[in-house]
Amino acid sequence: MSDPRGIDPDSTPAVRVVHTAAAVVVGNEILSGKVRDTNVVELARTLRGLGIRFSRVVVVADDCAEIAAEIAALRASHDVVFTSGGVGPTHDDLTIAAAAAAFGVEIVISEAMADILRAHYGARCRDEHLRMARVPAGAWLARVPDSQWPAIVMRDVWLLPGVPEVFRAKLEVIRAWLRGPAPFFTRAVYLATEESEVVSVIDTVAAAHPQVEVGSYPRWEPSDHRTKITFDARESLLVEAACADLLARLPAGEPVRVE
Repeated sequence: MSDPRGIDPDSTPAVRVVHTAAAVVVGNEILSGKVRDTNVVELARTLRGLGIRFSRVVVVADDCAEIAAEIAALRASHDVVFTSGGVGPTHDDLTIAAAAAAFGVEIVISEAMADILRAHYGARCRDEHLRMARVPAGAWLARVPDSQWPAIVMRDVWLLPGVPEVFRAKLEVIRAWLRGPAPFFTRAVYLATEESEVVSVIDTVAAAHPQVEVGSYPRWEPSDHRTKITFDARESLLVEAACADLLARLPAGEPVRVE
């Protein structure tokens, strides 16, 4: 059977099922406040939709040894690690070198990536452009048919760009190649009551349903609700039971709505 992504199944790794994920966000510009990170929230939404638990994010400066250490540490405790930033052609783009160091391999030129860069830049292509063809030895390029630019994958580490527009384009590649073990189900209850007035109810429900993640989020700015309570689990019946338990314990007149 042909692969719907247009990939030769004999030459490329298969779709991988993973349970947990972490991310390393790289860049002095993030830590200095010069740039606002938006990639983490986009990645989180993508992974949640795939049924992958996203459980840790580390932000690190442009330091090759620090980036390598964080990649190695997160690999030890998570099924897959994503990096954001540091894969361009400039002096402070250190993530490729850091990933190579974390795996104990050399940096090599991906001829496939070099061909893509030459096709894109044409006569303008220079050695500086081809720096973006550097990959850790043993890395492969994850692709989807509708995207010109592949993602660099080194075993369980995805090396993604930091530019938000380009990062978002890679999310389709992630969706094509990764899956979680099961989907997440979620419900939300919106209350007109302040969070402090229903703390005991929330605590009771959370304790009674340990397999459900119960979250409570107060709202301060003007809105139709003052508190949002969420329920998340991999089984819809568990979510529905916890939600029903909360609704049964609420005071008269609640909730504003349930989603």
